[in-house]
Amino acid sequence: MQSLKYLYRIGRGPSSSHTMGPIEATKRFLKEYPNADSYKVILYGSLAKTGKGHMTDCAIEETFGDRPCEIVFDYKTETPVHPNTLDFIAYKGGKEICQKRYYSIGGGEVLADGEKEREHPNVYPHNSFTEIAKYCEENDMQLWEYVEECEGKEIWDYLAKVWQVMLSAIKRGVNTEGILQGGLETQRKAKMLRRQSHVDETEETKMNRLICAYAFAVSEENASGGIIATAPTCGACGVVPAVLKYLQHKRKFSDEKILKALAVGGIIGNLIKTNASISGAECGCQAEIGTACAMAAACACELYELNFDEIEYAAEMSIEHHLGLTCDPVCGLVQIPCIERNAIAAMRALNAVNLADFLADSRKISFDMIVETMWETGKDLKVMYRETSEGGLAKKYKK
Repeated sequence: MQSLKYLYRIGRGPSSSHTMGPIEATKRFLKEYPNADSYKVILYGSLAKTGKGHMTDCAIEETFGDRPCEIVFDYKTETPVHPNTLDFIAYKGGKEICQKRYYSIGGGEVLADGEKEREHPNVYPHNSFTEIAKYCEENDMQLWEYVEECEGKEIWDYLAKVWQVMLSAIKRGVNTEGILQGGLETQRKAKMLRRQSHVDETEETKMNRLICAYAFAVSEENASGGIIATAPTCGACGVVPAVLKYLQHKRKFSDEKILKALAVGGIIGNLIKTNASISGAECGCQAEIGTACAMAAACACELYELNFDEIEYAAEMSIEHHLGLTCDPVCGLVQIPCIERNAIAAMRALNAVNLADFLADSRKISFDMIVETMWETGKDLKVMYRETSEGGLAKKYKK
């Protein structure tokens, strides 16, 4: 598996597949062909169908800067390799000098057509939770120690930066009001959720309100095109920070403990990314929100110092109970139902931890099995339920 640096990516929302990925592809193409007179970018599949709502064209245009660039939305051409496909064409003296195809595969990652391996080297020798847990138990180490062994001590500096980006997004989000751009007239609610308590508020309702406030805060920042950290994607970026911020607020966990939790959650996300997908366009929202929920549950388990079985069970349940979740963003915007899903998944992550604490010794389904199941389920989903805005709520809801 690759470094956690390619799972936790810092960049612009609202979509790792639709903004961060195309930005990365644009940078790569410009690095190869910086001296062309003009350029054309053709968006296919999900990038075409929901590109306007995800601000894909704006992200590409800003990356090209003052260079002439035409952006074409091709809604009809099939995308057999990956639903997030885009072509770049460079022109010199009125003639085409190069054409190159890229795939935005989720989490801000990009592959050029024909690339057999991702350009980032693998730093983890194991590719399943079973293998990792066995190695750690044989060597008397915790999961965060396994991360440090594979990545080196410098990973903590990177995760510290990720945590600060998460905290900054929460801070901005809970202090901002107004309407999110895009035409749905979606109101930002994080500030209200944080400050407006129930008349007869219990500890449980306060917990849910604060977790939701933090999840809404990050998700609303993402929807507005703000700077966030993928965990594992932009569309699901509110789940992990919401859980970690709430638990740090409640239990006074140190930043050092938070970084170890991010490392453990990162292992879970990396395994899903390696053995299935974290792309909504490829496997539906189960791949994004389901993965984020599993990562957050694993983070919480680490903070509570639960064992390997409990971590595995909490992460497994988080995926299992998101199986089949469709990706159906209304108008192609990462707003409805995406923002609420982040809040619900954050609460569900803590529920999974509580259940795992009681029931881990009687579990039947392994984490590796549920990841394989999620992959197969995602491939069985009709295309209309995979980030094309052609099915589900996206079809039913009318402005």
